[in-house]
Amino acid sequence: MSSNDLLHLCRRLLDTDAVPVAWHPGHAGTQVLRSSTAEHGEVIVKQHRSQERHTQEVHAYRTWVLALGDRAPRLLAATDDPPSIVVTAVPGFPLDQRKLAPEAEQDAYRQAGRLLKALHAAGPPRLEPDWTAWLAERAEYWIHQAADHITPNYRAEVRAQMQALQDLAPLPAVPCHLDFMPRNMIHGDDGLLRLIDFEHSRYDLPARDLVRLATRIWPLRPDLRASFLDEYGQLTATDHKILEHCTHLDTLTELCAFNRK
Repeated sequence: MSSNDLLHLCRRLLDTDAVPVAWHPGHAGTQVLRSSTAEHGEVIVKQHRSQERHTQEVHAYRTWVLALGDRAPRLLAATDDPPSIVVTAVPGFPLDQRKLAPEAEQDAYRQAGRLLKALHAAGPPRLEPDWTAWLAERAEYWIHQAADHITPNYRAEVRAQMQALQDLAPLPAVPCHLDFMPRNMIHGDDGLLRLIDFEHSRYDLPARDLVRLATRIWPLRPDLRASFLDEYGQLTATDHKILEHCTHLDTLTELCAFNRK
């Protein structure tokens, strides 16, 4: 879908006089247009790469994202044909593109901890189905996708980690973001942090939202870890075990994504 197609979609769903502001080529098949409207100001028009992603994001906006108040976009319109949404644009730039003083960056991570805590509390915890078994099944899928790109020893290690995860069951699942990274945290000139991009959102183990922060950012920035946990809450022994086991799953999926490029 071209920028003109997205503009026509915005005009059909929201404002017949909408005008384009900026076109983003998107990520992994998702396409995005920033447009200006009379009633809602600047909005984001997004076509999803699949019906599954579309359904997940629409559901998240209509349920769990409401708990974040003005710290997340609002859903303005949605359509299944093509699978697309229009949401309000939030001011600022992705946190990973900001050059902030250490104190400001620590404050941003405290806000991130507060937002994720609110998202995880936006729906009742669920013990069924067995989320650890589901994750083990997903690991088998990715092992098959990786094929000869991983060694037999690594394949056995991933399976051992998934079995150790299953041994922790039953574990409660909560509403999760599942792409909780600085690129999806928008830092405004007002110093406020806002969370975007909920197309991966679903029920899952809450510690899964922390895997990428814990492996890619916190090792070099323990101050940001401390700031985040000040608001999110301290991790339990079980959380640490989940992080350890699910890090192997995250590494495996990243390897498969890299090999597809």
